[in-house]
Amino acid sequence: MLTLYRPGTGILHRLPAGPKLLGIAALVLTVSLLPSTLWAAGAALALVVVMFAAAGLGDGMLGLRVLAAQLWSLRWVLVLMLVGQLIFLGPVLALANTGRVVAALALAGLLALTTRVSDLLNAIERGLSPLAVVRLDPARIALMLTVALSTLPVMGRIARDVRDAQRARGARASLRHFAVPYLVMSLKHADELGDALAARGVR
Repeated sequence: MLTLYRPGTGILHRLPAGPKLLGIAALVLTVSLLPSTLWAAGAALALVVVMFAAAGLGDGMLGLRVLAAQLWSLRWVLVLMLVGQLIFLGPVLALANTGRVVAALALAGLLALTTRVSDLLNAIERGLSPLAVVRLDPARIALMLTVALSTLPVMGRIARDVRDAQRARGARASLRHFAVPYLVMSLKHADELGDALAARGVR
């Protein structure tokens, strides 16, 4: 399964997946509940920069190169969000709200960057094991959550890889030329995901 995991030796890589998942979820919730002010958005973004610097992602720029790549892959979503809020809420609220969303998305992405999918899956499955008492399958729920967490950033990474390959060949930006290889790689990822699910006995 294609993932965003980057090997490293930072503190986040050394943390067990369960406590790390709970900690990052708590940070994302905290950022989401901050007031819609510029100082709160600035504090949330500063926290993101510190977290990426401490993660030991090995990009030679204290994680800032990886952070920039994460945000670049989400640029159109963020632009649409910012423009919509600028129209209806004004510049201060639009910048504050978008800044907090950027921080929350970057923190969630940090979990995928520092945690193997198999470790995350096992941690969620262990945490949900009490649900077996009420006849819910923790393995299936864990798998669904893990797939949901990983699919969107993986789609962004596929789009970036396709465009990088086109630039390397000197191809001009074209929606038609982009769509075909993007569709092929997305279907290939879906096949790999299906094989991974079948290997875990999911039908």
